[in-house]
Amino acid sequence: MSVPTAIAASTGLSALLDDVRVEAPDIEVRPPSPATAPFGHDAATAPRRGARAYDGPAVAFPATVSEVQRLVRLAARHGVSVVPRGAGSGLSGGAVASTEQLVISTDRLNRIVEVSPADEVAVIEPGVLNAALNEHLAPLGLFYAPDPASWRISTIGGNIATNAGGLRCAKYGVTRESVLALDVVLADGSLVSIGHRSIKGVTGLDLVSLFVGSEGVLGLVVGATVRIRPLPVARRTVTAFFSSTAEGAAAIGAITASRVRPSVVEFLDEPTLVGIDAANDSGLRARGAALLLIELDGFGIDEQTAELATALEAVGARVQVESDADAEVLWELRRSGRRLGEGTWFVGGDVAVPKSRIAEVFAAFPDIEARYGVAVSAVSHAGDGNLHPVITLPIPAGVDPAAVPAVLHEAAEDLVRRALAVGGTVSGEHGIGTVKRELAAEELAERVRIAQLAIKDALDPAGLFNPGKAL
Repeated sequence: MSVPTAIAASTGLSALLDDVRVEAPDIEVRPPSPATAPFGHDAATAPRRGARAYDGPAVAFPATVSEVQRLVRLAARHGVSVVPRGAGSGLSGGAVASTEQLVISTDRLNRIVEVSPADEVAVIEPGVLNAALNEHLAPLGLFYAPDPASWRISTIGGNIATNAGGLRCAKYGVTRESVLALDVVLADGSLVSIGHRSIKGVTGLDLVSLFVGSEGVLGLVVGATVRIRPLPVARRTVTAFFSSTAEGAAAIGAITASRVRPSVVEFLDEPTLVGIDAANDSGLRARGAALLLIELDGFGIDEQTAELATALEAVGARVQVESDADAEVLWELRRSGRRLGEGTWFVGGDVAVPKSRIAEVFAAFPDIEARYGVAVSAVSHAGDGNLHPVITLPIPAGVDPAAVPAVLHEAAEDLVRRALAVGGTVSGEHGIGTVKRELAAEELAERVRIAQLAIKDALDPAGLFNPGKAL
């Protein structure tokens, strides 16, 4: 079985840029320079403040699908690998690019082409922000369900590349469940449409699911047909505080055992509550040592609330229905309240486990802390078993803040392996990128890895798209 051959891009970029100026002068392309450095990393791999300046990659800003096709063909002609890029909000190194590569930004492919309430679909370009789509849909009484924490700044194309999830996954699923069809530019510059506009469709292999979550290694998504849904008739936020992290984590099963299916179930452990309070003066820890933050939606919301409260109070929760104003504050604290100062080293990430094993992962944190001398905390999309741990160390005075100690990464890898040991996966929604390739190799059987590389080789035999990522 052949393995995709990486593009030999060390000599072709200058020739590519020359040809773009002659053959595609209407496409803005910025050559490598310190000004393009932000396009060389994503949110997970950004250099710390004060790092030395360096040249970034070449960056192209196509505004049409045909311009994307021309850029891909020119890149292939000169052996220059292509890194597709959305907003750069990713957390796995999937958009990392070197000075010898061409970043193709989807920033200007940002049209909402069509909204069809009758078909419950929207047709969009990949550069549309998640928040912008929902702002467009709200006056029509509709919404797009996937809502990653970066929803205000992340693009739908980036969400598709990583199969992003978010808070509402508990009820509405991850991005894959909301994507019906894609338009994709392949490595030879051809444009293909895969999937269906209809909700159902089984003709041929499910290539849409193959491309969703492929992190740009198979082709460049230039259009998407996504499912949209009616806004719920009601939404309600319920908090359940507990006396300990262990008690709260164990209580997640009570929700599953009930007949209530919340749209959002978020679990915040004690260190997370303390950290949010320190950053925001919010007073959450005074209400308890762990929090289940829950959103209910739809008809019968009073009945849902009553049954949920009964189930949670039976396992020790202090349950409260929050006012709309307080709920807005709580959800904002969940999304952006966990901030770390300049005086802290940290490693983040995500893992996912069967819901019934979440408590076991939280129970392992003290052992990891003792073994590596670090602090461990996590928030969790508890409704689908997706944890977002953060492992931290204070930076001693006089030490280079860019020199992150290896022990942080060792502790993070240990945590991932503990998730694997209980039937979990190395990433629930952030993707593999460059950060988790070695760990992904531990999860996947060798024959499965060979099959994935064969698919890459069939679609992109020269390794044009995003080499060194995901696979």
